[in-house]
Amino acid sequence: MKRPYVIIHTHTSIDGNIDGMDLPAFEAGSQLYQDLALTPGKQVLNVDAYLNGKTSTEDNITHYKVPEVDKNAAQVPAGDYIAEPDAGMYYVSIDPRGELAWVTNTFGYGGVPAHFLEVLTDKASNAYKDFLRRKNISYIIAGTDQVDYGVMLAKLADLGIKRLMVGGGGTINWSFLQQGLVDEVSMVLAPIANGDPEAPRFFTAREPYSTVSPVALQLSSVEDLGDSIVWLRYTVKHPTP
Repeated sequence: MKRPYVIIHTHTSIDGNIDGMDLPAFEAGSQLYQDLALTPGKQVLNVDAYLNGKTSTEDNITHYKVPEVDKNAAQVPAGDYIAEPDAGMYYVSIDPRGELAWVTNTFGYGGVPAHFLEVLTDKASNAYKDFLRRKNISYIIAGTDQVDYGVMLAKLADLGIKRLMVGGGGTINWSFLQQGLVDEVSMVLAPIANGDPEAPRFFTAREPYSTVSPVALQLSSVEDLGDSIVWLRYTVKHPTP
């Protein structure tokens, strides 16, 4: 299958918690996570797009607001809409039904402007697609009810995306890994924990997107980043056909 090289890159505590903690070690780990992935002059992953799930986007960018759609909008053309085919970086967001309330079409995490690209399904309304077009935000259609990751990745490859970073949350991370679509897992491990049983995890199986099942990884490198923070990189041991 034609697709980008896929890296899951996540900042986590030693108990697998990917939520924020009010500790200096969390802030230090978070900065190193950003530097390795995106910060100019420091990044090493060389990605040209990064992907987050709907909840991560709501938490960090759109803040659970309601998009201002025009329910009487004229019918938009069928298919995908690529507003910026030559963007240097893309922020890819999973949004099956079309619910995210974008304000602009660009995000500047890590000091790198990234053009928003929505991944929709056929459940997204014409009014929402009109909203995206008015905001000059790109979108692709990948699936009927749920996002078809294979279709999505093929379309991202056609757009010229060669290296894609998947940054969570845990449900998205596990879905990619379980479907055999991950080449590398990169973990910035901070020396913190809080034992919260309800906290979001690095990997989370959730029906109907994924199930609980074992996946083996192979350690490829370990690096001490200072302040007791460790960078672990793994390749995925895909089952033999």
